[in-house]
Amino acid sequence: MSNLGQSIIKNSWIELAARWILGLIFIYASLHKILSPADFAKIVYGYDLFPHVFINLIAIIIPFLELIAGLALIIGVYPRSAAIVINGLLLAFMAALTINLIRGHEFDCGCFSAGQSGYSSSTKVTLVRDVIYFVFGLQIVLFEGNRRSYFGRLNSRH
Repeated sequence: MSNLGQSIIKNSWIELAARWILGLIFIYASLHKILSPADFAKIVYGYDLFPHVFINLIAIIIPFLELIAGLALIIGVYPRSAAIVINGLLLAFMAALTINLIRGHEFDCGCFSAGQSGYSSSTKVTLVRDVIYFVFGLQIVLFEGNRRSYFGRLNSRH
Protein backbone atom coordinates (compact mmCIF):
# COMPACT_ATOMS: atom_id res chain seq x y z
CA MET A 1 0.00 0.00 0.00
CA SER A 2 1.27 3.50 -0.78
CA ASN A 3 2.44 5.93 1.86
CA LEU A 4 -0.67 8.05 1.24
CA GLY A 5 -2.92 5.02 1.73
CA GLN A 6 -1.11 4.08 4.93
CA SER A 7 -1.30 7.62 6.29
CA ILE A 8 -5.04 7.77 5.59
CA ILE A 9 -5.72 4.41 7.25
CA LYS A 10 -3.64 5.38 10.30
CA ASN A 11 -5.08 8.91 10.69
CA SER A 12 -7.30 8.93 13.78
CA TRP A 13 -9.05 12.17 12.69
CA ILE A 14 -10.10 10.66 9.36
CA GLU A 15 -11.28 7.54 11.16
CA LEU A 16 -13.29 9.64 13.62
CA ALA A 17 -14.84 11.65 10.77
CA ALA A 18 -15.73 8.43 8.92
CA ARG A 19 -17.37 7.02 12.06
CA TRP A 20 -19.39 10.17 12.68
CA ILE A 21 -20.47 10.57 9.06
CA LEU A 22 -21.46 6.93 8.68
CA GLY A 23 -23.03 6.81 12.15
CA LEU A 24 -25.16 9.91 11.58
CA ILE A 25 -26.22 8.71 8.12
CA PHE A 26 -27.36 5.35 9.43
CA ILE A 27 -29.11 6.82 12.47
CA TYR A 28 -30.95 9.24 10.18
CA ALA A 29 -31.77 6.45 7.72
CA SER A 30 -33.23 4.30 10.51
CA LEU A 31 -35.58 6.88 11.97
CA HIS A 32 -38.35 6.95 9.36
CA LYS A 33 -38.23 3.18 9.08
CA ILE A 34 -38.62 2.74 12.84
CA LEU A 35 -41.45 5.28 12.98
CA SER A 36 -43.22 3.88 9.93
CA PRO A 37 -42.51 0.15 9.63
CA ALA A 38 -45.55 -0.51 7.44
CA ASP A 39 -44.35 1.98 4.83
CA PHE A 40 -40.88 0.47 4.92
CA ALA A 41 -42.36 -3.03 4.57
CA LYS A 42 -44.07 -1.87 1.35
CA ILE A 43 -40.71 -0.69 0.04
CA VAL A 44 -39.06 -4.02 0.98
CA TYR A 45 -41.92 -5.78 -0.81
CA GLY A 46 -41.17 -3.62 -3.88
CA TYR A 47 -37.68 -5.10 -4.12
CA ASP A 48 -39.38 -8.35 -5.15
CA LEU A 49 -36.52 -10.40 -3.69
CA PHE A 50 -37.74 -11.75 -0.37
CA PRO A 51 -40.31 -14.37 0.60
CA HIS A 52 -43.48 -12.55 1.67
CA VAL A 53 -43.42 -14.24 5.06
CA PHE A 54 -40.12 -12.48 5.95
CA ILE A 55 -40.89 -8.96 4.73
CA ASN A 56 -42.36 -7.64 8.00
CA LEU A 57 -39.50 -9.17 9.99
CA ILE A 58 -36.94 -7.58 7.65
CA ALA A 59 -38.74 -4.22 7.89
CA ILE A 60 -38.55 -4.33 11.67
CA ILE A 61 -35.02 -5.71 12.20
CA ILE A 62 -33.03 -3.73 9.59
CA PRO A 63 -33.84 -0.25 10.97
CA PHE A 64 -32.83 -1.24 14.50
CA LEU A 65 -29.57 -2.73 13.20
CA GLU A 66 -28.91 0.58 11.43
CA LEU A 67 -29.71 2.57 14.57
CA ILE A 68 -27.62 0.47 16.96
CA ALA A 69 -24.63 0.28 14.61
CA GLY A 70 -24.84 4.02 13.91
CA LEU A 71 -24.92 4.83 17.63
CA ALA A 72 -22.01 2.47 18.28
CA LEU A 73 -19.94 4.29 15.65
CA ILE A 74 -20.63 7.71 17.13
CA ILE A 75 -20.13 6.67 20.74
CA GLY A 76 -17.09 4.57 19.87
CA VAL A 77 -18.34 1.29 21.34
CA TYR A 78 -17.00 -1.60 19.25
CA PRO A 79 -16.66 0.63 16.17
CA ARG A 80 -14.95 -2.05 14.07
CA SER A 81 -17.83 -4.46 14.72
CA ALA A 82 -20.38 -1.74 14.01
CA ALA A 83 -18.64 -0.89 10.74
CA ILE A 84 -18.65 -4.57 9.76
CA VAL A 85 -22.41 -4.71 10.40
CA ILE A 86 -22.96 -1.53 8.38
CA ASN A 87 -20.75 -2.74 5.53
CA GLY A 88 -22.66 -6.04 5.53
CA LEU A 89 -25.91 -4.11 5.24
CA LEU A 90 -24.42 -1.96 2.49
CA LEU A 91 -23.33 -5.05 0.54
CA ALA A 92 -26.85 -6.47 0.85
CA PHE A 93 -28.38 -3.14 -0.25
CA MET A 94 -26.00 -2.91 -3.20
CA ALA A 95 -26.78 -6.49 -4.25
CA ALA A 96 -30.54 -5.86 -4.06
CA LEU A 97 -30.24 -2.60 -6.00
CA THR A 98 -28.01 -4.20 -8.63
CA ILE A 99 -30.40 -7.11 -9.14
CA ASN A 100 -33.29 -4.70 -9.64
CA LEU A 101 -31.20 -2.46 -11.90
CA ILE A 102 -30.44 -5.49 -14.09
CA ARG A 103 -34.16 -6.27 -14.11
CA GLY A 104 -34.86 -2.69 -15.23
CA HIS A 105 -36.87 -2.08 -12.07
CA GLU A 106 -36.26 1.41 -10.60
CA PHE A 107 -38.01 2.49 -7.42
CA ASP A 108 -37.51 4.37 -4.16
CA CYS A 109 -34.91 2.31 -2.30
CA GLY A 110 -36.37 3.35 1.06
CA CYS A 111 -32.97 4.49 2.29
CA PHE A 112 -33.95 7.89 3.66
CA SER A 113 -37.71 8.02 3.23
CA ALA A 114 -40.74 5.87 3.59
CA GLY A 115 -41.85 6.73 0.09
CA GLN A 116 -43.89 9.69 1.28
CA SER A 117 -41.32 12.48 1.03
CA GLY A 118 -41.13 12.63 -2.73
CA TYR A 119 -37.35 12.19 -2.58
CA SER A 120 -36.05 9.56 -4.89
CA SER A 121 -32.67 9.16 -6.49
CA SER A 122 -31.80 6.91 -9.38
CA THR A 123 -30.60 3.41 -8.63
CA LYS A 124 -27.21 4.20 -10.16
CA VAL A 125 -26.76 7.27 -7.92
CA THR A 126 -27.79 5.21 -4.90
CA LEU A 127 -25.24 2.52 -5.78
CA VAL A 128 -22.44 5.10 -6.09
CA ARG A 129 -23.45 6.63 -2.77
CA ASP A 130 -23.45 3.19 -1.10
CA VAL A 131 -19.96 2.45 -2.47
CA ILE A 132 -18.72 5.71 -0.90
CA TYR A 133 -20.32 4.73 2.41
CA PHE A 134 -18.69 1.30 2.09
CA VAL A 135 -15.27 2.96 1.73
CA PHE A 136 -15.94 4.93 4.93
CA GLY A 137 -16.73 1.63 6.62
CA LEU A 138 -13.50 0.10 5.33
CA GLN A 139 -11.57 3.03 6.82
CA ILE A 140 -13.07 2.18 10.21
CA VAL A 141 -12.51 -1.58 9.87
CA LEU A 142 -8.89 -1.22 8.70
CA PHE A 143 -7.90 1.47 11.21
CA GLU A 144 -5.10 0.21 13.47
CA GLY A 145 -4.36 3.09 15.85
CA ASN A 146 -5.93 4.37 19.04
CA ARG A 147 -9.41 5.59 18.22
CA ARG A 148 -10.51 9.10 19.03
CA SER A 149 -13.79 9.75 20.74
CA TYR A 150 -16.00 12.71 21.42
CA PHE A 151 -14.84 12.27 25.02
CA GLY A 152 -11.14 12.14 24.13
CA ARG A 153 -8.89 9.35 22.93
CA LEU A 154 -10.12 5.79 23.36
CA ASN A 155 -7.36 3.48 24.46
CA SER A 156 -8.83 0.35 22.95
CA ARG A 157 -8.38 -0.84 19.40
CA HIS A 158 -11.90 -2.33 19.00
